[in-house]
Amino acid sequence: MRFFIRNFGCRATQADGSELGSALARAGCEPAHDCAGADLVILNTCTVTASADDDVRRAVRRVRRENPAARILVTGCYAQRVPEEAAALPGVSWVVGNTDKMRIPEIVGVHGEPQAESLCHRTRPNLKIQDGCNNRCTFCIIPSVRGPSRSVPPDRIVEQVRELGERYREIVLSGVNLGRWGREPGIRMRLADLLRRLLAQTEVERLRLSSVEPMDLADGLLGLMASTPRIARHVHAPLQSGSDAVLRRMRRWYRARHYADRIRKARQWMPDAAIGADVMVGFPGETEAEFEETRLFIEGLPFTYLHVFTYSERPGTPAAEMADPVPIPERKRRNRILRELAARKNIEFRRSMIGKRLSAVTIEDGAAALTTNYLKVALARKREPNQIVEVELAEGLVEVRLDVPHVLDSH
Repeated sequence: MRFFIRNFGCRATQADGSELGSALARAGCEPAHDCAGADLVILNTCTVTASADDDVRRAVRRVRRENPAARILVTGCYAQRVPEEAAALPGVSWVVGNTDKMRIPEIVGVHGEPQAESLCHRTRPNLKIQDGCNNRCTFCIIPSVRGPSRSVPPDRIVEQVRELGERYREIVLSGVNLGRWGREPGIRMRLADLLRRLLAQTEVERLRLSSVEPMDLADGLLGLMASTPRIARHVHAPLQSGSDAVLRRMRRWYRARHYADRIRKARQWMPDAAIGADVMVGFPGETEAEFEETRLFIEGLPFTYLHVFTYSERPGTPAAEMADPVPIPERKRRNRILRELAARKNIEFRRSMIGKRLSAVTIEDGAAALTTNYLKVALARKREPNQIVEVELAEGLVEVRLDVPHVLDSH
């Protein structure tokens, strides 16, 4: 049986998809390069917004159009939240929630000779070390579909990083709420402690953190990131809003001044770091003045990119029942304003990097690379993919003037 997995949404979902692909290969399935060549198409879904749900429905229709003979399995967060709705989509043969995702080889009845494992052909695999969330943000459905926070044991993570480090130069550590890793009883470590252990006990050349909530960006973690080139110079901290009033309605655990302190500390200790955030516009009751607070707050901080989301009502969340919804056209207008602001900041950051030497990992077919501070650059000539090189960024951030092996520190 040939299978194709399409992942939607966050890095945690991507990591789930990679693990599922390996499980199917061990069970005797062969990965296909696209849905047209697959007998089984698995849609590993997201449900964080109404738009994410729409993407799933469109994907089902597209699979049926491009490969009518394929059997379709819907899994992930959308399948967990509304299994009956997913099952009613024409052409869907199975619906499997998050809790049973790793039983999919058994569910579809796979039998055959084990194949070589594949992480979906990625040169930067995502390793999920945490799942679930104990926060109760009023807009978020994720705790309902992912469950409470739980951490992969440290010994298992060390083992996985060692294994992946033999094949890949960069590994992305991901989680639904990554900064909460190790908070359950029985693990007497925090995320920074885990990183120190990985640096000491594995040969991985670079670790990258996916997303860490601002209250978990402690000085110890930021200081460790700044101290070694083996951790990418990349901080992604969800913001959601720069207005304290909106943050309170969202039931977020910090205020704008706390967030700003963490971001400024990150920039102080890592002057060339990528600094990104998730921002939501159009939350119920968000006034023009509150939106302006957010815009000015973002303007004043050294962000290098933003993920801007338009608020979408999720049935079953407190926010969906709140009064004073922001009109859809106004939500879209505010989204556009912040996207334009983010684009300007990104251009300024890219221009500031011209002429600097940065460590990068070659990706895709070796024609491009991703720098330690999250800039995708085109290479002047192809290199082998999955290699760490040092690059000097030229005008337009497209030319590599220097291509030498990356030198690791001694830690």
